[in-house]
Amino acid sequence: MSPRRIWLTGASSGIGAALAEQLLKEGHYLALSARRREPLDALAARWPQQVLVLPGDLSDQASVQALGERIASEWGALDTALLNAGTCEYIEVRAFEAAMVGRMLQSNLMSAAYCIEAALPLLRKGREPLLAGVSSAVTFLALPRAEAYGASKAGLRYLLQSLRTDLADEGIAVSVISPGFVDTPLTRRNDFPMPMRWPAERAARYIAARLPKRSPEIAFPGPFIASLLLLAHLPARLQLALTRRMSRNTAKD
Repeated sequence: MSPRRIWLTGASSGIGAALAEQLLKEGHYLALSARRREPLDALAARWPQQVLVLPGDLSDQASVQALGERIASEWGALDTALLNAGTCEYIEVRAFEAAMVGRMLQSNLMSAAYCIEAALPLLRKGREPLLAGVSSAVTFLALPRAEAYGASKAGLRYLLQSLRTDLADEGIAVSVISPGFVDTPLTRRNDFPMPMRWPAERAARYIAARLPKRSPEIAFPGPFIASLLLLAHLPARLQLALTRRMSRNTAKD
């Protein structure tokens, strides 16, 4: 595949950093965004002709618009917008915090929306344009403590799926990326089992191999996704009985 102009967010660590490495090895041109500039500069030092360093706060709409304007001035267009930036917090329901829901929506949904607003005019000028966003396997089945994180990622899924329909006539494809557990600095803070966890490099190779196909859904690992989908189609009472076993909020006598 010929080199593409790709805006990759959340590129400083985890899946984003591994994706940056993979896509640069494949010869693509990357505009890299993250809050921390140092990891982006390190990539630019290794691939000086391929990397455009665009650090910034993606939760600030004006900052994101400025990043889009910088891409426009440097490249004039985008072929792929790969929105990977995001974070995760878990709710302890006995001390439910509405502000956490707000933080997750801002970090995982509104930040992506700001990037989409900045990217779409550039994608309309690109070659076989693709808008891709990293949602989560948690959107397939509601899980304990994931109320805030899951709501933000489910919102992102719906946003991208709706855009897929509205952008189809313009030739802009939309991919929803739904990872299961991936070994990253963020997931290493988790204090619960993470079945079928993949290394970030494996996840990056899997995603990069499917981006050229402009696949509507990129979800992995297959057996884990299949198990979530199976549980999601069970009757609600049976779902509850099974997912309660994962909950820490077990009633005490």
